[in-house]
Amino acid sequence: MHEVDNLKKKIITLLDNFETSDQADLRNQVLSLIPVWAAMNKLGGALLPKDVRSAAKKRLLFYFQEYPRVVLSQHELAIVAGISEWARRIRELRVEFGWSIFSGKTILEMFEAGDLDPEQHSHMNEMKSDDYVLISVNQDRDAAYRWKVAKDIRNTKAGVKTKILEFLQENVGTPVSGEELRYIAKDKTEWARRVRELRTEDGWPIGTHWNGRPELKTGMYILEENRQGPAHDRKIPDDVRRQVLVRDKYKCADCNWTRKQWNPDDPRHLELHHKEQHADGGANDADNLLTLCNVCHDVRHRV
Repeated sequence: MHEVDNLKKKIITLLDNFETSDQADLRNQVLSLIPVWAAMNKLGGALLPKDVRSAAKKRLLFYFQEYPRVVLSQHELAIVAGISEWARRIRELRVEFGWSIFSGKTILEMFEAGDLDPEQHSHMNEMKSDDYVLISVNQDRDAAYRWKVAKDIRNTKAGVKTKILEFLQENVGTPVSGEELRYIAKDKTEWARRVRELRTEDGWPIGTHWNGRPELKTGMYILEENRQGPAHDRKIPDDVRRQVLVRDKYKCADCNWTRKQWNPDDPRHLELHHKEQHADGGANDADNLLTLCNVCHDVRHRV
């Protein structure tokens, strides 16, 4: 900690000199604070291990990994990075290196769309737009390719919902992040609402941690199959859907298939079946619903 102590002493001396100096000119006062600012930036880096001090990106990643799933403010991240372009380095960690770092903007928009449980994720409920949180300590090495695909889709003239669906279709069976979907929407706040519409109104089987896929990390979305569900199944409220899946232990009632058995050659997913058909007046409540895999669901409707 010898370097830390020296920097602390230097900052104290600089501030003492600033207080005792008689500088009437505003610009001279500002210029005299530049060495203080530079020393503070060095002090933030000096608190970290020597092997990560060489680059702002390394310092930020170390700090995120020290505090996973903890909301970190822009001010502390700026101190750790020691440079003014720290936000760009975070974006590089996310886009080029596949670290699941979410901004407060994205998290808050997911809350508004109902894709995060306010109770389960209450520590993120008060995030400011420029706060950040590392959702998972595992690096996603395929993220760089997905971001390239996202960039191509983002630059088309299609609407937000169409772009999001196209990206999900390019990644069927693969989790993608809310940050990727927000990017595709050109940072428009409506992106989360459009994902919800694709699931609840248009019938695309898009799963989240909060919506039937508890094994997914917070903030991740997955298009389970490239097909729309029947129109009558789209009217089942999300909270009822979750209730039935939990009751049935995320298992098909006919063949006992679970997601642990998923593989690319048999890409099933779970759906809800109306015991009394919705067209015949069957209710969208838990007592009238049953969990089936999509294969068994199709069989039931062919009988």
